[in-house]
Amino acid sequence: MPEIQIRPTIASDLARLMGLDHSITSESVWQLELRRDVGQVTAMFREVRLPRSIPVAYPRNPFALADDWTKRSMIYTALVDQEVVGYVSLLERGMDSTVCVTDLVVNAANRRQGVGSALLAAAQDWAAGRSYRHVILEMQSKNFPAIRFSQNFGYEFCGYNDHYYLTQDVALFFAKALK
Repeated sequence: MPEIQIRPTIASDLARLMGLDHSITSESVWQLELRRDVGQVTAMFREVRLPRSIPVAYPRNPFALADDWTKRSMIYTALVDQEVVGYVSLLERGMDSTVCVTDLVVNAANRRQGVGSALLAAAQDWAAGRSYRHVILEMQSKNFPAIRFSQNFGYEFCGYNDHYYLTQDVALFFAKALK
């Protein structure tokens, strides 16, 4: 495993962060099924294996990322051999003692090498250090690698929002209580 350095993002990182490969490939999805009966709506998700891998575009406009980042509470950058390879952006939700991970991106060539884990650990440490009680991850229902990643780190499904992203994709939310 390469040595991974995690540090707060600096202005000179922004162009390199925007240049990272934000897309993923997915072999499964969480499919939303809504049933409406009189006086009742039932939402159900089921894992569906796809006949072939599909490319999944990032749900945010890559050209507007820098503007979005100015609204974040904290952004950490991951480096391997002094090269920017990923980032995590955090948004404080003080009213409910929650920190939301709005972006967790690792360049395609550096995935499955512990970079995402190091970024998520830094995010959790940052939230715990500010006495937040929960961290919530958001992701597209098509982003099965992120769903599995969240579950492997002890995050549990806690909700969804249909048509959440500009792409009209369903957002899934996974939460974890901090100790």
